[in-house]
Amino acid sequence: MPPTKQIFPRVLAAVSAGAPVFSERTMIYSVRAFACAILMLCGAAVTHAEEVSANNLPPESAPILNSVIEDARQSATQAYQTDDHELSDALKEMKYQTYRAIRFKADKSLWRGQNPYEVQFFHPGFLYQQPVTIYTIGADNQPARLPFARDAFRYDGDAAPMAAETSDENGYAGFRVHFPIKNQQYKDEFAVFLGASYFRLIGKEHVYGISARGLAIDTGLPEGEEFPHFTKFWLIEPRDGEPMMIYARLESPSVSGAYKFVITPGDETSVTVQSWLFAREDVNKLGIAPFTSMFLYGENTAVVPDDYRPEVHDSDGVAMITDSGEQIWRVLTNPSQLQITSMSDSAPQGFGVLQRDTDFGSYLDGEANYHLRPGLWVTPQAGFAQGRLEVVEIPTKSETHDNIVAYWVPEEPFLAGESRYFAYQLETVTGARESELATVVRTRQGATVLPGEKPQQSHTRRFALDFAVPEGMRIAPDMLNLTITTSQGQIQQARVFPIAGGKLLRATFLLTPQGNLPADMRLYIHQENQRVSEVWNYVYHAK
Repeated sequence: MPPTKQIFPRVLAAVSAGAPVFSERTMIYSVRAFACAILMLCGAAVTHAEEVSANNLPPESAPILNSVIEDARQSATQAYQTDDHELSDALKEMKYQTYRAIRFKADKSLWRGQNPYEVQFFHPGFLYQQPVTIYTIGADNQPARLPFARDAFRYDGDAAPMAAETSDENGYAGFRVHFPIKNQQYKDEFAVFLGASYFRLIGKEHVYGISARGLAIDTGLPEGEEFPHFTKFWLIEPRDGEPMMIYARLESPSVSGAYKFVITPGDETSVTVQSWLFAREDVNKLGIAPFTSMFLYGENTAVVPDDYRPEVHDSDGVAMITDSGEQIWRVLTNPSQLQITSMSDSAPQGFGVLQRDTDFGSYLDGEANYHLRPGLWVTPQAGFAQGRLEVVEIPTKSETHDNIVAYWVPEEPFLAGESRYFAYQLETVTGARESELATVVRTRQGATVLPGEKPQQSHTRRFALDFAVPEGMRIAPDMLNLTITTSQGQIQQARVFPIAGGKLLRATFLLTPQGNLPADMRLYIHQENQRVSEVWNYVYHAK
C-alpha cells in the first residue's frame, strides 16, 4: 500500500484569515479581492478552447468508450448525486490502524497467472467513503462488473469484525497495477488510483511521492475547493506487448467527465490522458493536469527545523517551456502564508513539477528516500489554448501534509452546458530533464556578512544560484552577463562566474526588499547577447 499522506483538501483556513496571495510579475493582492493575474504576456495570438465534437470523439470501433462519454454528457444535465455503495457506519468510521490491518491477498489479483499485468484492490471505508465501481473488459469486449469480494482480503487483529460489515455492493476504494519492470520474477507496482481523482505513477527506480489528479476545481478560491471523484473504472485486459488501458467516469457538483488512460510502465512510466468534460454548473476555475506534492524545507530555506536531514521535499520546483521556447524553473518554497502564483502562455510546449535533486546526500533519509521521488511532466496535445500554469503553495509544518498544487487554467470560462476536450502525455521524470541550456541545480540564500562579523542591520539577503553547464557548451567567462529583475526591492552586486572546473556557473546578487512585500525575481545568464541558461524564478518574503 502506498504511504498515506494528508492532502490539504482546501485552503479555506488560510483564505478566511486574509492571507495574502499574489501572482508573479504583476501585482500583490489580498484573497479578499481575489482576481486572476499572470506572470508574463508571451504575445501569442489567443486560441480557443476545444469543445467535445466529432473531431475528438473515439471512432465507432470503440463503443464502450463512446458510451462512457455519452453517460458523462447525460449526467451533466442532471443534478449531482453521490453514492456510498451502501457502506456501513462501521466501515466509514474505521480508524487508521484498523484500516491498515486490512490487506489484499496477492493471489486474488485480477488476471493472476493469465497476464503480465495484475491488478490489486483497496478496501472501502476509513477516508474512502465514496467507493468506485470496477468493470473488467476481456477478449470478448464485454464489460463485466467486478463485485466486492471480502475473501480477497485479510482482516487482521482489530480489523476482524470489519469483514462482516461488507457486501458485494460496496465496491472498492481504488486499485493498483503491477507489471514486471525490473525482472520477470516479480511484478512491480507502478500505478495507483486511490481517493477522489488522485493517481500516482512511478518508474523502475522510483518510490511514491508526487500525485497527479484527473481534475482540480476552484483550488485556492475563498469559497473552498471542489474535489471531483472518479466513480467508475473499466479495466481493459491488455494483449501481449500492449500497455494498460483504463476508462473512467468522473463526477463533481460542477462537472461530469469521461477519461481514457493508456499507461506504459518502464524506466520512466508514461500515460496518455484524454478527457471529455461537461459542465453542469459554471466553473470559477478549472484546473487541468493537476499535480499535488510536498515541500517542507530545502537548500533555499533560510531557517530549517532542528532535523538531521538537510532537506525534506517530494519536489523542489516547477518547470515550464513556453510556446516560444523559453524555459523557466520556478523554485518551490514553504511560505509563511498562502501563496498563489502563475505563468501565462498559449499552447505551452510542456510543464511539470520535478524533484531535480536526486542526491541521497541532500536528504540523508534512508526511509522516505526523497532522492528516489519522481517528477511528473505534461506534454500538451489538445485543448491547452490561452491560459496559465498556476502554482499554489500552502504553509505546512509536517512532511505528512501535501502542500503544493499546480495545474493549467484555461483562460476561457467553463460555463454550464458547455463541453471541453483535453489530451496530454504525462510521464515520470528522474531528476532534471535534458536541456541544451544551463539548468539550475542549487538555490541558496544567506546573510550578507560572514559568521562572527558584526550582524547586519538591514534585511538584505545574498543569493547564490548554481547552473549546471550542459556537455558541449563552450563558456567564455569574460563574456558572461546576468539579466535580473525583481517586482520590488533593490538588486545589487549581481555577477556570474564559472566554478567546479567550469562544470557550474554561479550567479550571485544582493536583494534588499521593500519592507515586508514579497519580491518576485527572474534571472538568466547570457553570453555575447545569447541566452545560455534557463530562467530562474523565485518569490522571496522578508521575515
